[in-house]
Amino acid sequence: MNVEKRIKTESELPLIRRTIIHLLLVNNMINEQLTKALKPYGVSMQQFNVLRILRGQAKHPANLNTLNERMVSKMSNTSRLVDKLILKGFVAREVCETNRRKIEITITQSGSEALVEMDKIISQKEIDLTAKLTDNDLKELNILLDKF
Repeated sequence: MNVEKRIKTESELPLIRRTIIHLLLVNNMINEQLTKALKPYGVSMQQFNVLRILRGQAKHPANLNTLNERMVSKMSNTSRLVDKLILKGFVAREVCETNRRKIEITITQSGSEALVEMDKIISQKEIDLTAKLTDNDLKELNILLDKF
């Protein structure tokens, strides 16, 4: 992707600015592609992330703090994300029997089944998005990104 061409500028950008803009453009492109892939399921990337976290809990309930800590994209509206997933029947929320102030959130059977289908779509999209990169390219890119 030629950054200057993409943002329609004639002048060459300073390297640091070009790099940051390049990262932002790639991030936006990836988000758009993944969001589009999830659209048939009526689930956002953040909701998809919540479902994956809940599946990873291995039948143990999570609370809002756990979800917030493990989210890829940190946000304060995790409660709203959970509410939307409850309406879809993908998660359940219950009051903890031993601590009535604690809310426990679990993935439902319907949520697990939908997540399996979403995983297939997202996995294929990830392969498509990285098709031009070799395994060595991906390793090198991750090493560079780790420096951030």
